[in-house]
Amino acid sequence: MSKTVIVHKGKGGWGGPLTLVPDAKKRYVISVTGGGIHPVAEKIAQLTGTTAVDAFKNPVEKEETLAAVIDCGGTARCGTYPRMRIPTVNVKLQAPSGPLAKFMTEDIFVSGTTVNDLELINGNSSSLEETVVQEIKEEPIVREMEEATPEAAATASEESYENKKGFIGLIDKIGRAAGSFINIMYQAGRETIETVMTNILPFMAFVATLIGIINYTGIGDLIAKVLSPLAGSLIGLVILGLITSLPFLSPLLAPGAVIASVIGLLIGTEIANGTIPAHYALPALFAINSQVGCDFAPVGMTLGEADPATISSGVPSILFSRVLTGPLAVVVAYFMSFGL
Repeated sequence: MSKTVIVHKGKGGWGGPLTLVPDAKKRYVISVTGGGIHPVAEKIAQLTGTTAVDAFKNPVEKEETLAAVIDCGGTARCGTYPRMRIPTVNVKLQAPSGPLAKFMTEDIFVSGTTVNDLELINGNSSSLEETVVQEIKEEPIVREMEEATPEAAATASEESYENKKGFIGLIDKIGRAAGSFINIMYQAGRETIETVMTNILPFMAFVATLIGIINYTGIGDLIAKVLSPLAGSLIGLVILGLITSLPFLSPLLAPGAVIASVIGLLIGTEIANGTIPAHYALPALFAINSQVGCDFAPVGMTLGEADPATISSGVPSILFSRVLTGPLAVVVAYFMSFGL
């Protein structure tokens, strides 16, 4: 008897509910959270009788994935798995955003979910599910029969456009090309405005608020004293770059770039005040960003359709390579910043 689990959105979350029905092929729940197997993924696997897997260590084929549990704050990872039509459970509160937001629909994505938002339904609902599946299978056939005539008419009309020659045909081609260009530019404008509204403006508001809190409370001076020994010398920046690139820390520091934003703001403020020399700005930038992309490594390889064996070898290779390239980038940036 199969076990069906309904995944609801959490308080303040978005999307869903998702219905997860395991079968002989879809027997894994992957956790792409950068810190082992998340409790939500473990609970879903327990209720459905499947296996929870840390996708950073043991990648799984998308055909064998029942659901993906992520902790993305709104960049590419939250749309990667919905794009592949894998039910995605984001444990963070987040509405569709990022470059893949159009793939994040309510039938495939849910956010803010906790272990208390999982509902187990036993096999009694199988008959209802079979009815729904049958309706879904039959619907395209009916729709195809109903729309056969309009499609044929559209094809015939398109062929007639192709056969137009002379001055009328030239005008027609110019008109269609102009219409296509306008549609492309209009869609690009919509996506640009959506990106600015959902990603750039909230981040600007966050930075402005953070600057105000730092200036009003004076906490910047306190934290700057702690950071000064590291940010004010080449050795200190190398140590900072080494800390942010540690394999067990970098996937946890990367999501949302919050750590880099906070430390970068503090260092930038101190450089502006003259406390830290200006030529440390470039090496400091590399020191606080050694972890960038470390949480996205398995997702990026998945988008590239890499084999599970490639992902299992590539992710630790990337993480450990940052331990070498992170501090080295700080040193290179230090010598390239002479004259600032």
